Amino acid sequence: MRLSTVTWRRFKRNRLAFAGAVVVLALITIALGAPAIAPYEPTAIDLHNVLSPPSAEHPFGTDDLGRDVLSRMIYGSRISLSVGFVAVGIAISIGIIIGSLAGYYGGILDSVLMRFVDIMLTIPTFFLMLTVIAIVEPSIWTIMIVIGVTGWMDVARLVRAEFLTLKQRDFVLAAKTSGAGNLRTIFRHILPNALSPVFVAATFGVAGAILVESALSFLGLGVQPPNPSWGSILTTGKDYIEVSWWLSLYPGLAILITVLSYNLVGEGLRDALDPRLWETEGP
Repeated sequence: MRLSTVTWRRFKRNRLAFAGAVVVLALITIALGAPAIAPYEPTAIDLHNVLSPPSAEHPFGTDDLGRDVLSRMIYGSRISLSVGFVAVGIAISIGIIIGSLAGYYGGILDSVLMRFVDIMLTIPTFFLMLTVIAIVEPSIWTIMIVIGVTGWMDVARLVRAEFLTLKQRDFVLAAKTSGAGNLRTIFRHILPNALSPVFVAATFGVAGAILVESALSFLGLGVQPPNPSWGSILTTGKDYIEVSWWLSLYPGLAILITVLSYNLVGEGLRDALDPRLWETEGP
């Protein structure tokens, strides 16, 4: 039985992880189909329906400018998910490069790169993000880049640990004996076998990036108006929480469900990819 088949069967057995995957796929579908799904334009102002409670016309109510909250949340899912995927893609790319070089070559290069990782880990990441975004004009691309550039350290350490183990395996020695160069050995032979923990870290990383984006938008340093995001809707809800509970409830639940779903998927992947559990439970 192929490894991928075993992994998939084990993942499906974890009901919470499978439910989380269904929710994630549903969110991705909603984000991709936002123009067709949203009942209104997310920036359409209707001053006759300011702070209207949930109704048949506006299922999630309206905000302080009469904009439909459901439509803004649907479009906001595109912001949150795109930030999560792009930021994690940047972080994984940096982490894989640094972790691969450190683990494969070792020696002085390993020591220098790992000390750099240690230095980065001592810096309060969120405050670093606040500083950079306060200096640079806030935008969705700024957020993606900042989150990615400040979130690669754990991936680098995971990849380095895998390389330290894998580079001593027979298939790597055989590749070198057959004349494969260092880059070919790294990216063709070792890296594909070191990606399992990276996939798990990426899943958790998307959840973390969504939380960070929501926090930055809540503070007014994220996606700028009139573009909708879950964090900016929460900011509006904070100002009207005594009279418009829906502005805080629905985006808060969206963030909670999304982050929880990604975390459940990450835990399910971690268990499904752990060969030690295969030995004890079987496929």
